[in-house]
Amino acid sequence: MLMIPVKNLVMTLTASLLLFMAPGAMAQTTEGVAALVNDQPITTVDVRNRMRLIIASTGLTQIDAATLEQIQGQAIRGLVDEYLQLQAAREYEIEVTEAEVDQSIQDLADRNNTTIDSIIGDLERSGVEIETLRHQLQAEIAWQVLVNGRYGSRIRISDQQIELALERLAASASQPQYRIFELFFEIPSVNREEETVQRVIAVMDQLQRGAPFPELARQYSDAPSAANGGDIGWIVASQLPPEVAAIIPQLMRQYGQSQGGAALSNPVRVPGGFMIVALVAARDGTTTLQYDLVQITVPANSVQPDSNTALTRALADNPTCSQAETVATRIPGAVVTPLGAIGADALLPQISEALEPLRQDGNTGVLQTAAGLQSLIVCDRTIAGPGVPSRDDLEAQLRGQQLSLHSRRWLRDLRRDGTVEIRD
Repeated sequence: MLMIPVKNLVMTLTASLLLFMAPGAMAQTTEGVAALVNDQPITTVDVRNRMRLIIASTGLTQIDAATLEQIQGQAIRGLVDEYLQLQAAREYEIEVTEAEVDQSIQDLADRNNTTIDSIIGDLERSGVEIETLRHQLQAEIAWQVLVNGRYGSRIRISDQQIELALERLAASASQPQYRIFELFFEIPSVNREEETVQRVIAVMDQLQRGAPFPELARQYSDAPSAANGGDIGWIVASQLPPEVAAIIPQLMRQYGQSQGGAALSNPVRVPGGFMIVALVAARDGTTTLQYDLVQITVPANSVQPDSNTALTRALADNPTCSQAETVATRIPGAVVTPLGAIGADALLPQISEALEPLRQDGNTGVLQTAAGLQSLIVCDRTIAGPGVPSRDDLEAQLRGQQLSLHSRRWLRDLRRDGTVEIRD
């Protein structure tokens, strides 16, 4: 990829910030070429419109030259990526209809509890043409269709992957949960780290001046959560990058002092880039690990010298819950008791520890308890509580993560293999 250093539109743009706010200013601007993406021009009008959109969506009112330069850089980066995505879509003959873009705007309005007319009105008052937003959404839709078409059929989510995800949920069931928003800034290559640092500094400055986190995430974040305003929902610290998890106690102190406000982190270096996170809520662990169990008991007064050996031998065949009665008939005095659903936190520590590594149809082996010889067979193992995803939800999440990884790699390839020329 050929990159020519940007001398900036900023010299002319900073002459009057009214250019970004006055709806009539567009007609007074002479159109030029700001960049070429595989010989397709991005005009200075395109860049100014995108800058207006960024400024309008983040709510900034006081903008100095340095901030304006960063906004310009983000506008150009965003437009370059969109042109690359749309060019790839055309190569595969993917067309996005006006109706699909209309629906995307309606979805945007619904997420923000507003109407399409209100969105259009807000944009017009900020001097932003609706076509600027439509172009951005068109590229998002086309790219999503393209990535799904190219990689969707290749992605297979196994039962084992879902089970591992469930196990991670089980392990974190009783841990405190945090509502987190994220901004991720990818370092595209080793020699562009300083450029990324400057982006981080500029966005941090905007956050400190009151720009809304979700809008900055939509415009600047390189994470898949950008489409949701950076919202990654309720998670436990162990689900965060270790570098971010380490600052959760500090954020919790800040959150406690904010009296209901959000706690904002400083930029954190993570593999592949930098993260800024906002902690907006916290709660105690509300999910629990639940078992559906069948218990086989040889009461203490029925235990014979060979009872332990007989029960151990019967359990070695890994009987299912439905086979428990058959197992019990082989052992004199054995009694089968369906325990039904029971939370892990309601079990004795000895029982809970024995059950922890087991899956469906697993058994604890022979346990010596005050009641005699006992064994528990796991009929089912689930996570219960508010917001707990189903297996289908987890499969969709895992699939989305893999598609996102393919998407980022493919876009990097397009940037590397294409010819992008940024004009002075």
